[in-house]
Amino acid sequence: MAGRLPDFPWDSLEAARARAAQHPGGLVDLSIGTPVDPTPDVLRTALAAAGDSPGYPMALGTRELRTAAAGWLQRRLGVTLADPLGADPSVVPTIGSKELVALMPTLLGLHEGTMVIPEVAYPTYEVGAVLAGLAVRRTDTPPDDAAGIVLVWLNSPGNPHGRVLSDGELRAWAAWGRAHGVPVVADECYATLGWEVQPRSLLHPAVAGDDHTGLLAVHSLSKQSTAAGYRAGLLSGDPLLVRRIWEVRRHLGLLVPGPVQAAMTAALDDDAHVDAQRERYRRRRERLAAAVRATGARIDHSEAGLYLWVTRDEDCWTTVDWLAGLGIVPAPGSFYGPAGARHVRMALTAGDERIDAAVARLTA
Repeated sequence: MAGRLPDFPWDSLEAARARAAQHPGGLVDLSIGTPVDPTPDVLRTALAAAGDSPGYPMALGTRELRTAAAGWLQRRLGVTLADPLGADPSVVPTIGSKELVALMPTLLGLHEGTMVIPEVAYPTYEVGAVLAGLAVRRTDTPPDDAAGIVLVWLNSPGNPHGRVLSDGELRAWAAWGRAHGVPVVADECYATLGWEVQPRSLLHPAVAGDDHTGLLAVHSLSKQSTAAGYRAGLLSGDPLLVRRIWEVRRHLGLLVPGPVQAAMTAALDDDAHVDAQRERYRRRRERLAAAVRATGARIDHSEAGLYLWVTRDEDCWTTVDWLAGLGIVPAPGSFYGPAGARHVRMALTAGDERIDAAVARLTA
């Protein structure tokens, strides 16, 4: 029996938002990583052109989309899929990545046992375990005792802290999962946003070897293509695991709309808009990071992704209150597990004007 869902974390920020909104220059909300820049024309044009879509879309994804996804994985991440158009699919589209994260244990038919997640982790991993009736174990290293473990989640680059797992760490997890017959799934939604370190995919041959047995990767267009509203994600890897998940998804009617599949195809075939958006985030990151450090605060990890993992070596809610007094709202690190209790997460997804406002307040 599934347990009770936790409270929605961001609801607890209402008091901080109210205080920050009283700042004469208005609220700078850096608590949620939702894109604010315009969706590129390459997606919008493809979406509109496919708007006449009276039939049901395919859960499997169109051939054009799967071909584009395989090309993107190879071109951008160095990952070669087994046979993206074969009878056992190695890639399928998903309705964004969050629903996939939340439903992964259920889609794999896991209803008892323990799911491993990172020490500091996106809350939806734990939500997925609760929905499926699984226990949760937080660890950043493969455990000596595999008894009862049925699924492992990795997240690199990590949300919230931007930590990137090394090739050695990824190989250790892949080998551990295969040795114990436990699927290992990597959430790689920020894979194109490496700053100080180039992230490696779990599916890369330097990690996975010659095949993807036991391994899955999750990707998203939300951030790299500023298309969070499209709900456009990808699942790829072990064809047997992908097929199992696809079979359940089509029974449940978890179908990416046809026009969105067309937009995804166009987006995955185009690198220019991804590079342009990456440059916007790079400029915002440089300005905000310098301002944070100017206050005497420390930024840990944050070598990739869309967040700064900030600490003043105090309880995270004390830092939240300090920033709210400046009209800035971060996410408290406690949202992401006990190990995050002395950090806050600051998103780079505000527009340039709001980032500049935060910088001015932090350096005043």
